[in-house]
Amino acid sequence: MNKIEKNPEQYEATKHEAPQLEETAHHERLAHERERLSAEKGHEGNQETARKEALESASSSAHEKEPKEEVSRVERRPGAISKKEREASFESTMDDVRTHMSNSSRTFSKVIHNPTVEKISETLGSTVARPNAVASGAFFAFLFTLGFYLVGRMNGYPLSGSETMMFFLLGWIVGLVFDFLKTMVTGRR
Repeated sequence: MNKIEKNPEQYEATKHEAPQLEETAHHERLAHERERLSAEKGHEGNQETARKEALESASSSAHEKEPKEEVSRVERRPGAISKKEREASFESTMDDVRTHMSNSSRTFSKVIHNPTVEKISETLGSTVARPNAVASGAFFAFLFTLGFYLVGRMNGYPLSGSETMMFFLLGWIVGLVFDFLKTMVTGRR
């Protein structure tokens, strides 16, 4: 048997020719597809549509190696998204996510994502349960209860048990005042 050996330059040339040949064949297939679509449509106005369809199929086949994204079920129309569209999208997403949850998680998700519960939570979060107020309440409760406990223990005074709640309330008020003053100065929440 005769074995033909290639030198490195010939090997490099053939290595780069294969992808180019595949690309050329792909473009020829797309051109043929475009011609076929335009022949089916029959007039010039549809040639543009056929060209767009061919380009879309080319871009989809060119990206076959990339992970495919889920195609939207509803075509996007120009303009702002309406409230109905947002709600439908939210419900669709929540239904998809809930299919991957356990029964107890699914039930809990339905309760906390109820519009009434969400509205109450947002209202409380923006007024009473502000993060700075809760954090300062916890800090005050810990620090002052510890101080009172140590002083009471050294001097022999009994604690009533309501000190922690009162110090939390005091710290919470301080946190709300701090948030109010910060909002007045900076103009942001």
